Amino acid sequence: MLLMLVLAVAPARAAVAPVRLLVLGDSLSSAYGVPIEDGFEARLAAACAAAGHPVQIQDGAVSGDTTAGGRARLSWVLGGNPQAAPEAAPGTAPEAAIVELGGNDGLRGIAPADTEANLRAILDGLAARHIPVLFAGMYAPPNLGPQYGKAFRAVFDRLGARPGVIYYPFFLAGVAGDPALNQADGIHPNAAGVRIIVARIMPYVLRLLAEVPKG
Repeated sequence: MLLMLVLAVAPARAAVAPVRLLVLGDSLSSAYGVPIEDGFEARLAAACAAAGHPVQIQDGAVSGDTTAGGRARLSWVLGGNPQAAPEAAPGTAPEAAIVELGGNDGLRGIAPADTEANLRAILDGLAARHIPVLFAGMYAPPNLGPQYGKAFRAVFDRLGARPGVIYYPFFLAGVAGDPALNQADGIHPNAAGVRIIVARIMPYVLRLLAEVPKG
């Protein structure tokens, strides 16, 4: 009887406010070739909610985007220069970010030094606003040769070692190269592939969300 009384008067558990999570990416995270509900952002939001860590996805994924494109629109996505107006409206600026860019740089054979400069500028911009970051790595297509591939890969490994950055070494881990998990182009994951990507990256996403200040 006493237990029933305690339960009856106990305050209801407060709802967890969703974290505003920016996904700055390209076609790999923009639901290219699959229904929106089967895309990376929707699947990630569902997985986070199921884990008790709801998120409000801020869609910054643009098919075909390069690191230069992501860098060019970062200020707009974030709501203005951190040193000057206009600022993002309170309650709308992202509280955490996933950066998934570079695949199109590799496909186009862009100089790794240029890719690195763009990604560094993006990470610098997020750091200036104290936004915790999950940075996803990428590999170059093998047809560009081992020298390019090694230099391209080194870009991500170097930037992934930056203090304050959570590094997920390969966004397509467990999916790349498997025809059953990719669309006919052999590049973009199908719905089944997206589910695997989300399952593999989730532990890193939960680490990212844990870095968002509470309250």
